[in-house]
Amino acid sequence: MSTASTQPGSTLDVLLDIELPVTLRFGRTQMLLRDVVELGTGSVIDFGQGAGGQGAGGPVEVMVNGRVVARGEAVMVQGNYGVRIAEIESRREVVGGTATPADSGAAPEPGAE
Repeated sequence: MSTASTQPGSTLDVLLDIELPVTLRFGRTQMLLRDVVELGTGSVIDFGQGAGGQGAGGPVEVMVNGRVVARGEAVMVQGNYGVRIAEIESRREVVGGTATPADSGAAPEPGAE
């Protein structure tokens, strides 16, 4: 007999130990292909207000497994970068998958508008 079926919460405990990829998105912009091809070591990409950029003061998005789960601001913690969480998406949106591809940064599926 499995011990998981006899101990309440043990299945949840196993799931809580799963590692997921966490990504921080500081901004986004659009660039012409010719500008992307010209990128090299030391190049700087401007995330200013032009060309759809969010700007330096824009929110940092915390993404888990490709889905935005929180927003905050960049901070320095003992010489390392961190994020101070200002807003957390509702669990229903995160778990239920009601976020749109634009919210998660994924490309929309063809015909889905």
